[in-house]
This record gives sequence, C-alpha cells and structure tokens, in this order.
Amino acid sequence: KVDHFWQTGELDPECNVQFGEGGAGTFSDGKLNTMVKDPSGRNRKVLECFVAHGAPEEILYMQKPHIGTDKLREVVRSIREEILALGATLHFDTRFVRFLLQGDRICGVEYEQAGRISQMACEAVILATGHSARDTFIELKEQGVVMQPKAFAVGVRMEHPQEMIGLSQYGEAAKILPPASYKLTNTTSDGRGVYSFCMCPGGQVVNASSECGRLVVNGMSEYARDGANANSAIVVTVGPEDFGEGLFDGMQFQRRLEQAAYEQGQGRIPVQLLGDFLQNRESTALGEVTPCLCGEYTLTNVRSILPKEIGDAIAESIPQFERRIHGFGRADAIVSGVETRTSSPIRIIRDDTLQANYEGVYPCGEGAGYAGGITSAAMDGLKVAEQLLLQLGEKKK
Repeated sequence: KVDHFWQTGELDPECNVQFGEGGAGTFSDGKLNTMVKDPSGRNRKVLECFVAHGAPEEILYMQKPHIGTDKLREVVRSIREEILALGATLHFDTRFVRFLLQGDRICGVEYEQAGRISQMACEAVILATGHSARDTFIELKEQGVVMQPKAFAVGVRMEHPQEMIGLSQYGEAAKILPPASYKLTNTTSDGRGVYSFCMCPGGQVVNASSECGRLVVNGMSEYARDGANANSAIVVTVGPEDFGEGLFDGMQFQRRLEQAAYEQGQGRIPVQLLGDFLQNRESTALGEVTPCLCGEYTLTNVRSILPKEIGDAIAESIPQFERRIHGFGRADAIVSGVETRTSSPIRIIRDDTLQANYEGVYPCGEGAGYAGGITSAAMDGLKVAEQLLLQLGEKKK
C-alpha cells in the first residue's frame, strides 16, 4: 500500500506510513538510541529483543545503534510470528471504535472489521495508538478520558550531500568511516528552540501522509545508509501559545499546516532550495543537489506554508548551523515540507499505576505522550506490561 501511494499518490487512510505493522517507525532510519535514563535495564532488553529477531548484534554496543527500514521490516515480522506462536491473536484491518465501560472500569472494546461492528470483552487495554491516531483521540475525549495538550515541534526536512556532511564531520577520515550523522540545536533571539530531528544519513525523504488532502514528510534510511543525501528535520518548538489552549488545538494546527502543504504542492511534496527559502521566494530550478524522495515532488515556496515565526526561526538558525557543519547553509540544499509529526500533540493522563481515569486502561508509548522514539516507546511498553501484570496479580489475591 505504501509503495502504491508513493508511485501513484493514491492514499489509503487506513493503511499508510503512519498506520501499518510496526507503525511509522517501520519507515524510518530505525534509530535505537535514547536519552531516557534506564536504571531498570529495559533499554538493554529492547535491544536484545531486536537482536533475537534478526537485527545486527552491533546494536548492543554501538553508541548510536540503528537498524534501517529494510531490516526493521523483517524484525517486526519476526516479532509478530513469535507473538502468534505464544498464543496471541492479531486483528489486522481492524479499527478500535470505543471502550465498553461499567462505571469507571473497562469491560470491553467495540471495534470495526470489514465494515462490521463487533464487541470483545476484556479487563484491560494497553492503549498504544501512536501519535497520529487523531480519530481515536477524539473518541477518547467523547468517552471522558482525561487528556491534556502538549508541546511538540514543526518545520521542514533538509537534504545535503552525504559526502559533504562526512567531510565536515570527519575530514579525510570520512572515506573509511560509516556515513556521518549530526545533531544541531539553536535558540533564536526571541527564545525559540530550533533543532535537527530524526537525522537520516544516506537516506530518503518520504511522503508520510495519513489523511486525504493533507501532506506530511518524514525521513527514512536503509541499514547501509548508502544514499546520496543526508536528510534531517529542522524543527521549531511550538506550544499552546502558538496554537491555542484547547485540547485539540495542537492537532488542528498540524492539520492546517499539512493541508497547506498539500495545496501548495498540489498533492506532491513541496520542495524549495534553501537560498530561496531564506529569501522567501519560489524555486524554479534545482542546483547541484538532487532530491532523494519517495513520492512525487514539485518546486514551489515551502516557507509560505509555515507561520511567519516558524519560517523566521529556521532562517535565523541556518547561519548558526553553518558554523557547526561547513556547507549546511549552501544555497542549493533541498528544503521540503511539511514536518509536523515529531511527537504527539496530546498526553493521556495516567496515575501512579499507569492507568487512565478508567480502571484497566493503560495509555502507552508515543501516542499517549510518554515516549519520543522507537526505543523509548518500547521501554514504556515494557513498563506498562510490568505494571499490568502486577495489577492483575493483586486482583487474583
């Protein structure tokens, strides 16, 4: 379905880069580093699980381990096969509709499969939706689940020649070292944080849309990271002061940007040269850098999609990033938009037992607002599973 979308532009809102086996992380660089403190050893357990299912053993000792989307697909498939072998049942092509409740306690779920609504009894639900399950967030609010808006970041993707990044980072040693990565941060004159996010050495920028009439981009690399370009999101922090105090104001802010990107590119990925982005003018021709994209693209004015303060913050930060990486500010670097799904705009409140305000509902991972990547989401999954087992054990007593 994803390949078909990239080739034709025909989007399936139920099956795409955001919604499918493995979630959005399947179409990513497969980064497994995290800044979460881990006295419990869950980080190591996550990495060992990946290795047991086919990931390279080097991820156990590399400072910045990654798998790559090509290997990650096979790892996810292997994990699924073990889950089935252990006696679980998986329901693909199935959409959660709502909880079934008895007072303040869950007793089941209602779901839709092949156009038919059914119900399933249960005493607990781990709610690990991912950060783009917008219809689920709306349904949770209608059912009285307590949530709050949270800050996130929006911006663009930038592409530079991978060879240029390697020379800047490693000098001549770049010829014998693995493809170089980078991490950049800046605080603007008005106090906004601007930073690189999900940097993909030797990767591609992908059309990661999940809603018709809206467009969002993400980055992806395969294990070898042998593509011509490096790409990274360059994003700006935004909070309620930017999009409003309402629960779904952040989500609607994302949607407005994605709709503007879709319209600006007429359904294709909007692309602009950095020099034109800085001058806020439409691009009409490429320079020496050729975009590495999955999905059709068109040259236009990407900056016009963004709120003025976001575009200005990125433009102000480019000279600072140039001081860190020689050539980062080159005029023919590729800018594409729009990047909005850096993290969830919602946090589902949970108590000391990791349950929501309904007993038996366990919000989990990035969509619930408690993680920021593949590894931290997996670690939160382990944490929630441990707590659920503890609670079930207490009930049996």
